[in-house]
Amino acid sequence: MVELRKRKTPPPAPVRPAKKKAAPKAEKPEKKTAVGKAKAIVAETVEAVKEAVTGTTNGEKAGPPKVGDTIDLATFGGEIETHEGTKTTLAKLLEESKGGVVLFTYPKASTPGCTKQVCFFRDSYEPLTATGLSIYGLSNDSPKANTTFKTKQNLPYPLLCDPSQTLIAAIGLKKAPKGTTRGVFVIDKSGKVLAAEPGSPEGTVNVVKKIVAGGGATGAGETTKEQEDVAIAKTASEVADTAAKVDA
Repeated sequence: MVELRKRKTPPPAPVRPAKKKAAPKAEKPEKKTAVGKAKAIVAETVEAVKEAVTGTTNGEKAGPPKVGDTIDLATFGGEIETHEGTKTTLAKLLEESKGGVVLFTYPKASTPGCTKQVCFFRDSYEPLTATGLSIYGLSNDSPKANTTFKTKQNLPYPLLCDPSQTLIAAIGLKKAPKGTTRGVFVIDKSGKVLAAEPGSPEGTVNVVKKIVAGGGATGAGETTKEQEDVAIAKTASEVADTAAKVDA
């Protein structure tokens, strides 16, 4: 007889884990309406025009002051010292002046180009100060180096020392990484900038001569409040017209 074998009971099938439900998709924000888009364009464009014309971003000045700007002197330029070692600031120098302050910058005391520059200002000192302007040479030299420079060239005006270049940078005449650009910066008694530009040894003194002679302020990029308003209004009007067409 044939012996029948019992089949083994197969193991139970593994239980598959239940699928996780996908998290609900976040609702997409509603698309801006045509009117909303147009308004945003107008606002962004007007702000961009203001920044381009006035050099400001969100109401704050960008970069060093330009001709025609009025400076808030409370903290402008930090603390510097005279060749004699006396601590001072641009605000104090302006307060002590009768009609304003002239700062001419030079790269290094007792070098040929800088010697020419300080002598140009020395030889024109009386006519340049006739209207009340106070003349100062400004560099990142030490008090000792500037004292030697002043004595040797018999300069009738003080030399200012700015080793950390806080004032030199503030007036836009710092040369990276640690140098000083030759130039001139003139500010009147009210804090208004009359000149702010780089120049040659003779060119820097000629800028001041022009101001004293009544030639007015100098400097590229000068704009008046009226010019700013016209430019902003014109651009805003053009964008507003476009917005109106989109709305329609």
